[in-house]
Amino acid sequence: MNIIHRHIFGNVFLTCTAAVAMFAFVLMLGNAMKELLAPVLAGQLPFSTFVQMLGLMIPVVVSYALPMGTLSGILLVLGRMSSDREITALRASGLSVAWLSAPILFFALLGVGAGLLINFHFMPRAKVAYETELTNVVRQNPLSFIVQKTFIRDFPGFVLYVGEKQDSKLTDFWLWELDAQNRVRRFARADSGRLDYDEANNKLVLTLEHAQAEMRDEKDPENFHEAHGAASWERATFDLPLSKLTGERTLKKKLKWYTLSQLMAEWYRAGKPEEGVSAEDRAKARMRVQITIQEKCATAFSVLSFALVAIPLGIKVSRKETSANLGIGLGLALTYYFLSIVVGWFDNNIELRPDLLMWLPNLGFQALGFWMFYKIDRS
Repeated sequence: MNIIHRHIFGNVFLTCTAAVAMFAFVLMLGNAMKELLAPVLAGQLPFSTFVQMLGLMIPVVVSYALPMGTLSGILLVLGRMSSDREITALRASGLSVAWLSAPILFFALLGVGAGLLINFHFMPRAKVAYETELTNVVRQNPLSFIVQKTFIRDFPGFVLYVGEKQDSKLTDFWLWELDAQNRVRRFARADSGRLDYDEANNKLVLTLEHAQAEMRDEKDPENFHEAHGAASWERATFDLPLSKLTGERTLKKKLKWYTLSQLMAEWYRAGKPEEGVSAEDRAKARMRVQITIQEKCATAFSVLSFALVAIPLGIKVSRKETSANLGIGLGLALTYYFLSIVVGWFDNNIELRPDLLMWLPNLGFQALGFWMFYKIDRS
């Protein structure tokens, strides 16, 4: 690799790395505000756990940011070089566009390899660890979800309200138990109480003082005209199993969260005859796995597809402005992902081979890139 190639490769590497980091930060910020900000502000999520979950989010967002960042970085570098007439000077020296593009395409191939490694190894493992941590927050520290002067709906089937909370001591406690249609079936109120977590038996122990309870008609809980059961106690203790209060909350892994070895194992398992499973259902199950594998591969190879489009486009546009080049890159990336979504609409049509259709956006971008290469080389 001569000095010109090293110059281009170095600029592309640094600029693309910065662009990937920027897109990853934006995606991470959006996910963090959506899923983690409220629990952190409510004191339900320790700061150390918050930082850990942000770290687990990095491989997930990088899998999406890598193609967009590569596209934007190449546009920025070549746009600047073309605007400064560097490309014109190099071509006037007898160097072809293909020769100038060699270090960029080499970088794109490295990006494809990194994308495959992230999509099939780091991203699935990080995503499973992230979701597991998120679903276990309640069980790890259930008392932190009791926030004073707030209607607490984190526990499926229950709504809680506490007027004031000091550690585990509660004042002005209200509890509503809901049915499947979210109608109140039982109601309890107490002047004061205490909520403790029994870790050994995995349950919440609720102790109420001066409590009153009301029962509703299970068939018609919204009928307030008929009298129903009621009771009052000076002191009452209730055991609330955490599994009942929070639901089972078992982590159901999506195929996108599988590593390559797990996907292959699932593909072989789906093809084995099972009692009560028809051949058509087995074929659909296998196709879902194949779609996931091909989608992960296609997403990684989109780095190369974007590079093939970005090289002639960056030379032709000749812009120094960062915002303009980033806008072009974002627009092309959104077009690619929109086409991927359209292809995904055919998931259930096995006869159309939706797994292979996942490559259509890549093929379209690569065809566009080669056509633009041809036009630039002749100009």
